Amino acid sequence: MSMNTQGRPTGTGTASAAATGSSLLPNEPLLFEIGDTEHSGVDLPDVAVSGDFLGGFERKSPLSLAGLTEPEAMRHYVRLSRLNYSIDSGMYPLGSCTMKHNPRLNEKMARLPGFADIHPLQPVSTVKGALELMSELAHWLMTLTNTAAVCLTPKAGAHGEMAGMMAIRAAHQATRQNHRNVVLVPESAHGTNPATAAFLGYTVKAIPARTDGTVDVEAVKAALGSDIAAIMLTNPNTCGLFEPDIIDIAKAVHDAGAYFYCDGANFNAIMGVVRPGDLGIDAMHINLHKTFSTPHGGGGPGAGPVVLSEALAPFAPVPFVRDGELVEHPEGTHLGRVTAFNGQMGMYVRALTYMLSHGGDGLAQAAKDAVLNANYVKARLGDVFSVPFAEAGFCMHEALFDDSFLEGSGVTTLDFAKALIDEGYHPMTMYFPLVVHGAMLIEPTESESRQTLDHFCETMLDLAADAKAGNAERFTAAPTRAPRRRLDETRAARQPKLKWEAPQPLPQAAE
Repeated sequence: MSMNTQGRPTGTGTASAAATGSSLLPNEPLLFEIGDTEHSGVDLPDVAVSGDFLGGFERKSPLSLAGLTEPEAMRHYVRLSRLNYSIDSGMYPLGSCTMKHNPRLNEKMARLPGFADIHPLQPVSTVKGALELMSELAHWLMTLTNTAAVCLTPKAGAHGEMAGMMAIRAAHQATRQNHRNVVLVPESAHGTNPATAAFLGYTVKAIPARTDGTVDVEAVKAALGSDIAAIMLTNPNTCGLFEPDIIDIAKAVHDAGAYFYCDGANFNAIMGVVRPGDLGIDAMHINLHKTFSTPHGGGGPGAGPVVLSEALAPFAPVPFVRDGELVEHPEGTHLGRVTAFNGQMGMYVRALTYMLSHGGDGLAQAAKDAVLNANYVKARLGDVFSVPFAEAGFCMHEALFDDSFLEGSGVTTLDFAKALIDEGYHPMTMYFPLVVHGAMLIEPTESESRQTLDHFCETMLDLAADAKAGNAERFTAAPTRAPRRRLDETRAARQPKLKWEAPQPLPQAAE
């Protein structure tokens, strides 16, 4: 029986697992359970407010907020933070989420006066430096993708995806092709793709994956017709594979009068190496948190700029920055606004800092290292874990496994992931992509060292050995060392408790 770094047994396998996660701490009570409503940690004067001022919305019942001293409040939130798993405490093997290291240099730049303290309602003349930064970021996004326009304002990848598809819809409307109401979506696409198309009123038509996990150009051609508005294709796709026929797919789509939307969520695997514009894409959103290391929604909303080809550039959402100037009312046709104000400044600063600190060669090296790390994980685990689409050879930035290696063990993908929590790791992505049964999708990113990857792989191999040895209880009971045991997730989703209620005193038994 091996031991992990916390001195706990890790099972009957022969590998020596080393957990890298944060220590597992006791449960932290709620503020209402620490404090009480009779006291306050601050002195506030009584304020008389007229009911007329509140328009009839004045509170009818006590506020009932728990009062705490400043040390009590500080300690509570520090203890809560220690219960969180974060990229600063351990490796995140989540596939398709790209939980890479967020360099502290980026954070330092984002906190500079003039970036951190500006307001979207300031006069444009007072934020020239910020606009210049946005202009430079836009320039490099277009350069890296070889596209003609970019809109920075979308607040997330899915928002940028919607903006790109709205630009496609506007382009068809401008040429009186409103009959194009069908969008092709491969089975290997991200789940937001069909959701976005349906949200915008399109009918979604699925394109099945080939046995090697990629999209068949002949299947796309067979589905094309006068009613097709666009194809939404993820490249590299969610099986972790580069689409080899993407140029031929783009040509077929364009010949049919449709547009090519490329989901750019996995651009971090090819940045600085492949320019999507060279492949024939018309629109692509870029997740700044995945590709350029901005935190996932850090400091407020995220950012998902969308780049557009020359054909779609006239329909770019406003506002956008051109030559250091904010353009809100351009001449000719444009989509209009997709969000208030000008986007998330903090994310722009972090992303551009990452670009400038790496340079073009450094960005390309980061992409290559991400691919190298994923293939290292695939090679180390591939003899024990089952690999779908093995005929595809090397993967891109994420390694995909299915659950067939667990057959007959009584252990499911969910059980395996829960047991990984006991070893100090956040679980990998489970059951996605849907084209693979019991999928386990692992993306180590370029941030992790070989030592860290070896520790993770040893843990995975140890778990696999225990599952095959028949020690199913280790998995079905997991997690046993986390602050919370396994939840009834179905019940939690259907009967959520959204409000804390004070426990009722138990009745005393009669003597």
